[in-house]
Amino acid sequence: MSRLSLTTLALAAALAIPAAQAKTLVYCSEGSPENFTPALNTTGTSFDAARPVYDKLTQFARGSTQVEPGLAESWTVSPDGKVFTFKLRKGIKFHSGVNGFKPTRDFNADDVLFSFERQWKADHPYAKVSGGKYDYFADMGLPDDLQSIEKVDPLTVRITLKRANVTMLANLAMDFASIHSAEYADMLAKANKKEQLDQFPVGTGPFSFVTYQKDAVIRFKANKDYWGEKALVDDLVFAITPDPTARYSKLKAGECHFVIAPRPADLPEMQKDPKLTVINQPGLNIAYWSFNTLKAPFDKKEVRQALTMAIDRAAIIKDVYLGAGQSAKNLIPPTLWSYNDAVKPYPFDAAKAKELLAKAGVKTPLEIDLWYMPVQRPYNPNAKRIAEMMQADLAKVGVNAKLVTYEWGEYRKRMQQGEHMTGMLGWTGDNGDPDNFFFLRGCDAARPGGQNLSKWCNKEFDSRLEKARTIADTKERSKLYQEMQQIEHDDAPDMKIAHSVVYEAMRKEVTGYKQSPFGSHQFNGVDLK
Repeated sequence: MSRLSLTTLALAAALAIPAAQAKTLVYCSEGSPENFTPALNTTGTSFDAARPVYDKLTQFARGSTQVEPGLAESWTVSPDGKVFTFKLRKGIKFHSGVNGFKPTRDFNADDVLFSFERQWKADHPYAKVSGGKYDYFADMGLPDDLQSIEKVDPLTVRITLKRANVTMLANLAMDFASIHSAEYADMLAKANKKEQLDQFPVGTGPFSFVTYQKDAVIRFKANKDYWGEKALVDDLVFAITPDPTARYSKLKAGECHFVIAPRPADLPEMQKDPKLTVINQPGLNIAYWSFNTLKAPFDKKEVRQALTMAIDRAAIIKDVYLGAGQSAKNLIPPTLWSYNDAVKPYPFDAAKAKELLAKAGVKTPLEIDLWYMPVQRPYNPNAKRIAEMMQADLAKVGVNAKLVTYEWGEYRKRMQQGEHMTGMLGWTGDNGDPDNFFFLRGCDAARPGGQNLSKWCNKEFDSRLEKARTIADTKERSKLYQEMQQIEHDDAPDMKIAHSVVYEAMRKEVTGYKQSPFGSHQFNGVDLK
């Protein structure tokens, strides 16, 4: 039997509930999660799959960048910006029945300590489970910045930092800071099944996990005890559908209610369909092409500048984004505060590119690799097509680019380890703060496994990054960020491709959905007419 027919059968089984008995919302998602523990992941695909299950201490108001109380009902911050004291909500229930787990107590401070110490302390009993890599936690400098996490009493937690960090409350609203059940973890440890913590998730979120069939279906049910904005449907199904044309077909046929990342070429037809609603907003995102600065000849900035000038970005925007994107010159999009519009973009200039390569002592033809993503992302509708266009441009300046790709999880893992010479990726902001983009070029994230894919560590850039985290005044931070944008532009560790407009489509019967500035997808508060 083909994979397609298996997927169709699995979806049919997932939906085999009479409409009169239950209301099922089907989301045609674009890929399979790596697991269901956000702390282990860095991609929106995996975060989306875990998000229905978990809560954080703080959270973003749905559809907004506004930080609001989550599992912490309130908090205080010391005058020096180093001590954060969280008062936890009382009477919050963990999901029951997942993997045979029945909680005997409510959420408390022990769960918070478990969730953060797993990422922080090497001797934690769960530290090395499921590969034990907490890239987000590490890339943001938290292993070095944390001084202590203390349980003051069952409903009070105190987090103390070695240096002030004004982004902390927003950081704690991000997916890596999701709170797990320490009691569930203890149960699995006693049964010698620790890995199941990350495969059968238990949280306090608006939906509880039911089942996952790899590359086919994830199924959740509404958590009737949820403390916050409740699920308005009975069941939530992720129908994993990597191909955008197949997603569109399922949407038209009523086999799913909501899709992301439609093909730009399909948008005009979608917008005319009376059964569909198409929404969009400028993406808080960036698509880029990274140069691995640890590998010759990309250790020379003239080579990086040359290859940047060799690419016709205007043609990419026109041919691939079809008007749903704008050429990028900075890591942060123009919609984000501190954007430096004075930065001059590199021109498309093949002659100048050749001149710079010669100046750097590069003999042509130069053989390089060019890695491209195997999936669509909100910031990049067709990485393969972009790679092919780049390959043609590079050939004109004597550079032969071999196109390389891998399965999505493997692709990211290999790039984070620095196996590539050059490669495409991108970013959608997680917390509405410029720091959440600039950390991608910080020295903390340049280590093997980190998200600084250029492996570029510039002390002038990094010292400003660290300093900005200690300053509450937005104007002062903005000045530092504008200087950082110029430093990064001049040293060219990557070529910025585009900031995209993010389109999503749904059936008309879907109500209450709010598009997230972070490109995340949240279905509590969403109903079907």
